[in-house]
Amino acid sequence: MLALSALGVAGVMALSACSSSSKSSGSSASGNVTLKLLAPDYGTAGGPDSSQTYWQGIADDFHKANPTITVQVTTVAWTNWDQVGTQLQNKQYPDILLGDAPQELAASNLLYPLTDVMSASTISNLIPVFAKQEDSNGVAYGAPFTTSSRALFYNKKLFAAAKIASPPKTWADIQTDAAKIKALGNGTIGYGLPLGPEEAQAESFLWMLGNGGGYVDASGKYAINSAANIETFKFLTQLVKAGDTEPSPATVNRTKDTWAAFADGTVGMAGGSGALIPSITKAGKLTKADYGVTTMPGKTGPLTQALAVHDDVTAFKAGGHAAQIKQFLDFAYADKYQIQFDNEYSLLPATTSASQSLSASDPVAAGFLATVPNAVVYPSNSNWNTVKTKIQQTIGTAAQGTDPATVLGSLQTFASNN
Repeated sequence: MLALSALGVAGVMALSACSSSSKSSGSSASGNVTLKLLAPDYGTAGGPDSSQTYWQGIADDFHKANPTITVQVTTVAWTNWDQVGTQLQNKQYPDILLGDAPQELAASNLLYPLTDVMSASTISNLIPVFAKQEDSNGVAYGAPFTTSSRALFYNKKLFAAAKIASPPKTWADIQTDAAKIKALGNGTIGYGLPLGPEEAQAESFLWMLGNGGGYVDASGKYAINSAANIETFKFLTQLVKAGDTEPSPATVNRTKDTWAAFADGTVGMAGGSGALIPSITKAGKLTKADYGVTTMPGKTGPLTQALAVHDDVTAFKAGGHAAQIKQFLDFAYADKYQIQFDNEYSLLPATTSASQSLSASDPVAAGFLATVPNAVVYPSNSNWNTVKTKIQQTIGTAAQGTDPATVLGSLQTFASNN
């Protein structure tokens, strides 16, 4: 999942309220239907930016237009999202879930094919690079709902203080610039390297791409311990040993650590998305003129393809409401709701028409959206969600002392056997 907008959240929604069964999500004698929608909270639970408010607004609008269908919304803080996995293991299924990629759920025969719960016109409006990732054996079982694209953020004030004339283009540039920024003292960090459990898979992927690597090879088979990836983590180990990053990146999370420190003006460079910008604004330490955004450097030059990620909508068969789910999803994917979500959380749309509209009105979003059509996305292997969790837990150790070949080899074995 994006997890890129897991800003400070508090509170846990009652998951039991989300369980879908013939008792909790069904048709009344009058023909009325209640759908259960479960989604992560991209804002602050209970706060004015809570996703509960966003989804409830859509549910209310939909009910006015479709009085026989009620959508019951439950949102869960990202920090408590593991509880959703437990809920699903206990066979307490919502009708509609916003979350991870659909392949593992589809393999368990829990999901409707997308064509059963979304009209052809809505499907054709999904951005192709993301829509293609929803397939499982040639059948799509999910739809992207919100997306983001990654780039390098750099602090112009620190660059000026360190007498760095231009943003980096290569790994060597990053190494040199990070050392100069670290030398400024006062705890300044050259490059923020969040390889902790929040989103280590994304930060690692950014660096792998810079060396022609990735999680899978051209045939789609896992290649986590490829020679290119091992070389990449040997370079990151050098950065860490030189003190050009946080001392223990395996424990550093993206949002509350690296992004917060960048917003506070103490990090020279960090990978980020548009979702970092509200944090910068909120911190009040950097103006728009104090930071820049550029293409992520690679080993010998800037990446030619950005990393783009997305969160998916899936629909469960347990409640038996395909027709009503289709009505709701077609309604919820309207441009105004897509753009409302993106404006609320500084993310990007999942539909072509909303992307075109947002690009015309928001130059910052337009810059990120321009990279999307040619972007690289996560693998669509059926066990990717399980492998991703393992990567989040362990890959950071490959940059802080443990032999990269050993760590990546262990991940390769896990990915091949689970």
